[in-house]
Amino acid sequence: MTHPDTAHATRPHTPPTLQDFYENPAVPVASGTPRTLRQARILAAALPRPGATVLDIGCGDGTAAATAAPLLRDHRVIGVDWSQDALRRASRHLTHVVRGELGDSGLPFATGAADAVLFSEVIEHLVDPDSALDELRRVLAPGGHLMLSTPNLAAWYNRALLLTGTQPVFSEVSLRAIHGRPGTEVVGHLRLYTARALREFLTASGFDVVRITGAPFHGVPRPLRALDRLVCSAAPTAASILLAHARRRAAA
Repeated sequence: MTHPDTAHATRPHTPPTLQDFYENPAVPVASGTPRTLRQARILAAALPRPGATVLDIGCGDGTAAATAAPLLRDHRVIGVDWSQDALRRASRHLTHVVRGELGDSGLPFATGAADAVLFSEVIEHLVDPDSALDELRRVLAPGGHLMLSTPNLAAWYNRALLLTGTQPVFSEVSLRAIHGRPGTEVVGHLRLYTARALREFLTASGFDVVRITGAPFHGVPRPLRALDRLVCSAAPTAASILLAHARRRAAA
């Protein structure tokens, strides 16, 4: 997914919209390489045979796909994004790119066409995540794999921040500036999940959750990164990033 830039020098008096954010590639914001590699390893182990069709929905500029490519080289990865600019950049890394969005028109794929869906750092930006998961379930074959990642509202440092009355990292109160939380970049997050909430949401949306694990976040200050990695392994529900592996139920 294309991510935001807080500076709009050509329109200084116009509040940025979410579309402005996602169309502006100047400041790419993502959870980092560790998340991408962990997600790709889980998916590669889950796919039983070569030649699977994997949709990377919200592929952005394709850098995550390029990182995951060595682990998914035996499969056909299709990048999907609604930004034409993002797709132009993604085409440097992906052989197949398709414009599509999770709105009323739906994704341009037949029902049951995909063996797996990568849905990385997208759901927190959506106004209607329920309809989005309905559409992901539609394009997945029965038993197909959903690999979803999203920032964790209950990350270990967010728990400490809330105790001090500080706005949690990853959360937003404005599209114009940061207020009341650490960080410097507005990223357009509309929703945040805990591991429990994500599990319940996926289950209610017609998926069987195989596992929820964690990944570190590159934005954690350097002196705390070793602790962040340790928490990911020892207490995934307190990790910076939640990685959910789920499968589409045959009948939902």
